[in-house]
Amino acid sequence: MDRFKETKKASILGIVGNIFLFIIKIVVGVVSRSQAMLADAMNSASDILSSIMTYFGNKVAAKEPDDDHNLGHGKAEYIYSMLISITMVLLGAKMLYDSGVSIFVTSEYYFTMWLVVVCLVTIITKMGLYLYTNKIGKKYNNILVEANSKDHRNDCVITLFNLVSAILSLYNIKYVDGIVGVGISLWIVITGLKIFKDSYDVLMDKTISLETKDKVMEIVKSHKEILKVNHFNATPVGYMYQVSFSIFVDGNMSTFDSHRIANQLEREIDRMVPEIYLTVIHVNPVESNIDKKDTK
Repeated sequence: MDRFKETKKASILGIVGNIFLFIIKIVVGVVSRSQAMLADAMNSASDILSSIMTYFGNKVAAKEPDDDHNLGHGKAEYIYSMLISITMVLLGAKMLYDSGVSIFVTSEYYFTMWLVVVCLVTIITKMGLYLYTNKIGKKYNNILVEANSKDHRNDCVITLFNLVSAILSLYNIKYVDGIVGVGISLWIVITGLKIFKDSYDVLMDKTISLETKDKVMEIVKSHKEILKVNHFNATPVGYMYQVSFSIFVDGNMSTFDSHRIANQLEREIDRMVPEIYLTVIHVNPVESNIDKKDTK
């Protein structure tokens, strides 16, 4: 599938790009003794881990259903995105602590134009990765790629303020680095917690949104032969959902006709609602004078 191929491509680009950035940051950070650049290098190291998790998460999720996993392996995306979120929260917490300390305890380092060059290269590289992964994540509704995309975006902002703080250090203004670091760290932690919540909801089988359910019910209501609906359930299957419910039709209708309606309805929902992976409908006969009613 194109979805898994694009995700694989995005993760490989992320790994290669982050390895390149890690190498140039660690070299310049050591030479200049810049704690900010060394911290940025460690951030790139965590990004390498995130991209690796994206690669393996996509590889597992792409596997076909088997006897042990009848609905496929799609939830692997959410397990690995949860790992990425935990990495982001831990990194953000560490940066928050270091930034808080640096406000009160400044350290000397040697300013060099290579600090500016590395920051600019990082911003350009990360912005390119962000635009690409953001497009792929939204196109294929892939939370794993979207998590990686947010990480790339955060890195652009982190390095931008790293650049500003490096320039301000020429004027002996060093406390700004710590203040900006605190704000960025909080942002990373909040983003990581949001990704964690999104992943947790799917892994805990959170049902479809009311908007998606309304789409399904509108299709059901278009079939006038259906008198009532109940036992509506939805289960996440990777990035999509399997829905099941019972429909009630006139008891005088033939078995063939009632199941023809159900089969047609299943095909319509699967075709018209992108979020639905599979629709399963049970048919019940009732007396013809029953009131038409949707039971939630």
